[in-house]
Amino acid sequence: MAIATGSIVANLYYLQPLLHQVVVAFGVHPASATLLLTLTQAGYAAGLAFVVPLGDLVPRRKLVVAIFLVAALLMVAGAIVPSFAGFALITALVGLASVGGQVMIPLAADFAAPSERARVVARLMSGLLLGILLSRTVSGYLADFFGWRSVYWVAGGLMALFAALLAKMLPDEPVRPHIPYPSLVAGSVRFLATMPELRRRAWLGAMGFGAFSVLWSTLAFLLSGPPYRFSNGTIGAFGLIGVAGVLAANAAGSLADSKRTRELTVIAGVLLTGSFAILAFGGTSLWAVIVGVIVLDVAVQGLQITNQSIIYKLAPDARSRINSAYMVCYFFGGALGSILGGIAWGLGKWPAVAIIGAGFGVAALLPGLWWSTRPPSDATVPQVEVR
Repeated sequence: MAIATGSIVANLYYLQPLLHQVVVAFGVHPASATLLLTLTQAGYAAGLAFVVPLGDLVPRRKLVVAIFLVAALLMVAGAIVPSFAGFALITALVGLASVGGQVMIPLAADFAAPSERARVVARLMSGLLLGILLSRTVSGYLADFFGWRSVYWVAGGLMALFAALLAKMLPDEPVRPHIPYPSLVAGSVRFLATMPELRRRAWLGAMGFGAFSVLWSTLAFLLSGPPYRFSNGTIGAFGLIGVAGVLAANAAGSLADSKRTRELTVIAGVLLTGSFAILAFGGTSLWAVIVGVIVLDVAVQGLQITNQSIIYKLAPDARSRINSAYMVCYFFGGALGSILGGIAWGLGKWPAVAIIGAGFGVAALLPGLWWSTRPPSDATVPQVEVR
């Protein structure tokens, strides 16, 4: 399940190290190319809002397999579409069809014992993070040797392979009460309105992923230009620097199981803000880029595991809808980060990007400090059964 989660979320990130090639291939402005990342994230947010809640209604095994099959078809379409407008549409649909992992994560949480749920979720999130990191590296090197469209051919085949594997290997679930689809979608919105802790965690997640997107939507422009002038493969390999985030995810899972969520939230906020203070020197220092990427990935993944360990306790019978509500906010934060990152690059290049990224960090740190003075979340939010 962790490997499959990483493979499908990778579809969202293959494009990041290829943006300058897309600019050349379609003859568009760099700002237009960065909008493709926004479309991907907006499509993913739509999938979280309208597809993931189905996991509380239909068997998740069938839902996941169907999602992987649709993703396979869309990636193949991305490999052959001739126009930028068509590619932009497919990019948004790829985002919509890349939510399979967000259906499987609540499924894993359901099967896990309460005492180790955060660690189980952390394992799937480690797979997700490795998918993100490897996607950039694989994408960059495939583009170097076979052209950027080869990335979409390979990804389409991978999606078809995992559809077959998951159909065979995912466990069946007990039959659950029927809930009308409109009620499922509305339920996610209602949870945001009625659960203060979910709103708090959604805000922190959105700001964390916004900062993450500011960096990765602009890093290819920095590294492909002076003074670096790196190839696609080298730019993609920068994703591997963030492997420290995998370790952070597992460590955060263990600490979250031991009720250290408040401390983790504050530490993540400090690291998130501090990472862009380091990255600000990346215009002339490669080491600043490397260290800043490591610190940022540790912060984002640590914050994400902490948030999920809390929200999955809020309504055990509605984890898919809870996850939907949280992740919609999370990816809207990412879409905002991509938009502002692209604008910042156009207006002031890398120094402006660092300022915008630090702004997202502060927007997570200050509320996190305030909320850390409140009683522990587990004590203030009862577990409720939601029909």
